[in-house]
Amino acid sequence: MTLQQIRDWYRARPGYWFRPKLFGWGAVPVTWQGWASVAAMVALAWPIGRLAEARGPQWLALLVPLLLAFAWLCWAKTDGEWRWRWGA
Repeated sequence: MTLQQIRDWYRARPGYWFRPKLFGWGAVPVTWQGWASVAAMVALAWPIGRLAEARGPQWLALLVPLLLAFAWLCWAKTDGEWRWRWGA
């Protein structure tokens, strides 16, 4: 696979923020909206992780819905299907 083919693979149609990974399962951000959503998820998950140090398992009640919502957003905004990939 050439460098140009890899660049083309990681371009999304308008309205999509993520592209399926070239290797493995899942998606990667390819637009500023995708990167901003990743940053927002990390910014929200960070204090929940800090809460885990101070308290018991109550932090899971906050983290699990956040991660599920982020996974759904990634799935909905991915230009292509999520499946296992092993290159092109």
